[in-house]
Amino acid sequence: MATKKTKAPAIDLGISEGERKQIAAGLSALLADSYTLYLMTHNFHWNVKGPQFNSLHNMFMGQYTEQWNALDIIAERIRALGFPAPGTYKEFVKLASIKEVEGVPKADDMVRHLVAAQEATARTARKLFPVVDAANDQPTADVLTQRIDVHEKTAWMLRSLLEE
Repeated sequence: MATKKTKAPAIDLGISEGERKQIAAGLSALLADSYTLYLMTHNFHWNVKGPQFNSLHNMFMGQYTEQWNALDIIAERIRALGFPAPGTYKEFVKLASIKEVEGVPKADDMVRHLVAAQEATARTARKLFPVVDAANDQPTADVLTQRIDVHEKTAWMLRSLLEE
């Protein structure tokens, strides 16, 4: 006996489809930056060397683990708004504001790259606030606030390593 498929009900969250689409696009850019930052941090964790090896290796592990967990939160918010989350390297490269680092930089340069990537990710999140505020989308605002807080704090901690 064949089962009849029924059409899913229309999404009615109190946010128009146009606003949801705009928010999902901004979150997709945030997801791309976040994934690129995750990959950069994990790469540096694997390849760091020198006198700061142990402290940077452990710090980077904490950072990439936090970043990995954030990816799901961002992607699931995109899905809750009714749109597919990007999930390929090709899409991430197209959407990300962060460029990949070629080769294996020295430890201090790794830290500099990560400061710039953390700050870029915070800017990407912050840029979405006017759209989210206009749509009265508190759940997305909450995600953005949490992500900005993490990226700004992490950038500060990394910058502190470069001070004399």
